[in-house]
Amino acid sequence: MNKWDKRFMELTETVAGWSSCFQENRHVGAIIVKDKRVLTTGYNGAPENIQSCADRKECLRRKLNIPSGTKQEICYAVHAEQNAIIQAARLGVNISGATLFCTHQPCVICAKMIINAGISRVVYRHGYPDEFSMQLFREANVIVEKYEDIEGD
Repeated sequence: MNKWDKRFMELTETVAGWSSCFQENRHVGAIIVKDKRVLTTGYNGAPENIQSCADRKECLRRKLNIPSGTKQEICYAVHAEQNAIIQAARLGVNISGATLFCTHQPCVICAKMIINAGISRVVYRHGYPDEFSMQLFREANVIVEKYEDIEGD
């Protein structure tokens, strides 16, 4: 890891703070970077014109007792990685060959989108219980690195 990786990982934490997820431990941020330039950002939150869990004052997943890493579709939020990719599409930004920095390891749904978007590297800080996503990344030759904050970086 280098000083740029550290800067970009710090930025993912800032972006995660924008999340509209009701559960604070579920605030996720992502940024897509190419040539040391931030192309797009994303955080987990409800789609436009849809009331978020924070607005509803309850988490649908907690209410239904859905374990982490399962049934990602049962949630009002769009994942941070998905929102960063969607933002690139809406703005016409080419993210092929870019790096996606994320506070958390991407789930399998996000992994598929990352692969098809042509993102070549993923850096994340916190793990996620989804080994299948890691398998897909390996098969697609996407470089995946767990960020470790090393003193003096």
